[in-house]
Amino acid sequence: MNTFHKNDQYLTSKSEEKEWDLQNSIELLNHIKNEIIYTNDSVNPILELSSIYRYIGAYGTIMRPTKSGPAILFNNIKDYPHIKILIGLLCSRQRIAHLFHTKKEKLAFLLKEALDNPIPPQITTEKGLCQEIIYKSTDKNFDILKILPIPIITEEDAGHYITLGMCYTSNIEKNQYDISIHRLCVQSKDELSIYSVPGRHLDIFYQEAESYGKSLPISINIGIDPAITISTCFEPPTTPLGFDELSIAGSLRKKPIKLVKCLFVDALAISHSEIVIEGELLPNIRIAEDNNTNTGKSMPEFTGYTGYAKKALPIIKVKAITTKHNPIFQTCIGSSDEHTNIAGIPTEASILKITQNALPELVINVHCPTSGGGKYLAILQIRKRSINDEGKQRQAALLAFSIFSEIKHVILVDEDVDIFDMNDVIWSLTTRYQGDKSTIFIPGVRCHPLDPSSDPNFSSSIQHPGITCKTIFDSTVPFTLKNKFKRSQFKEINISSFNFFSKN
Repeated sequence: MNTFHKNDQYLTSKSEEKEWDLQNSIELLNHIKNEIIYTNDSVNPILELSSIYRYIGAYGTIMRPTKSGPAILFNNIKDYPHIKILIGLLCSRQRIAHLFHTKKEKLAFLLKEALDNPIPPQITTEKGLCQEIIYKSTDKNFDILKILPIPIITEEDAGHYITLGMCYTSNIEKNQYDISIHRLCVQSKDELSIYSVPGRHLDIFYQEAESYGKSLPISINIGIDPAITISTCFEPPTTPLGFDELSIAGSLRKKPIKLVKCLFVDALAISHSEIVIEGELLPNIRIAEDNNTNTGKSMPEFTGYTGYAKKALPIIKVKAITTKHNPIFQTCIGSSDEHTNIAGIPTEASILKITQNALPELVINVHCPTSGGGKYLAILQIRKRSINDEGKQRQAALLAFSIFSEIKHVILVDEDVDIFDMNDVIWSLTTRYQGDKSTIFIPGVRCHPLDPSSDPNFSSSIQHPGITCKTIFDSTVPFTLKNKFKRSQFKEINISSFNFFSKN
């Protein structure tokens, strides 16, 4: 007998109104110029699709040349006549702002408010839209790659990667839930390997199940409301063990996210997903990530480098794939701005929350930019109101490190610096910063394992891969000198009264 959320308040039998989903988001962008484009030309998901988007809109830390541009919906996928592929939906901060009806500078504030006012998900007894078509692993000729056009991104890749699969699972008691994104590589017709950074909540649930010799049921949800994708990337301590990130997405949409019972495993799935993979994480079985290719590499990561293949990863045994009619497979390139935004905006909200609680009115805004992959770099905009605020900016930086362990560098700037303009940030580092006075080193701290410089071969100060020297770059002007660092002032003009034209 299946067991799910024990609290009856989560259960509903009828949807009061249509849920917001991926297709609603696409329709919204159709009414905004230059935010989404389409092609009916045939595209191969193996190498070709990602290489096209690299030029059109990937940006981020991806190999140059690239640029920021629209999302693309590929209508004609080679060998997959009944499925489309969407890439780049969240590859622009402005596009995300459109999807949430806010300004791009206010996204972190919007997420912070949602974090403070969570709305738990609900389980519906209705059949999910994601279950209109069912492929069972026991079916003759069942093969993940015959059903889904899972891309290969580069020639070095270990295989076909699902890059935007929201993994939803729980602990053994079914009283703690987690949704998160992980590296998923197709290993056989009914198996995926999964790489989860040690300590993530899914990893904790899996280790608990494995200690009892039990499989861990899981659903992998693809093609969903972007509110869920963004909310999924909150991490502890902002979202402690057992905090269901779907409640943040519910708050963003002002109504609970609807869940359905999976058909073949004891897990829950997001009702409006375009595609759901139902499976079980098997205990005490490991496989090399590049088992089928022996490339030694995995896939492009947010760092801009291709990751190294892991030698021993857990296996998800796929029991079924369910979809909508004519579903959309959503994907991203790991080193594109899409990853930066998905990871960075929740981090900004988390830093805002802790710094504003601990140091009211000191931190005005936070940006985790493309250049830091959304994880390694945070820029904090500081307003010093009196001499008593001097030094508190560095406390704010320490709080940022504590709230998100993967941050490597913090840059502190004054309130007159546009933190979303890296030219302005670098100007601040150039004119308001002295290396010997303004730099604080914190060596020997655990950070993110995918940083290629966090390696003993790179620096003798690093004892083990994943250890780093965290650094604060304080480019705020000392309060006693603020009058000497005023930017050139211009007369305020209403330019709407002027008419400009071009002779071209």
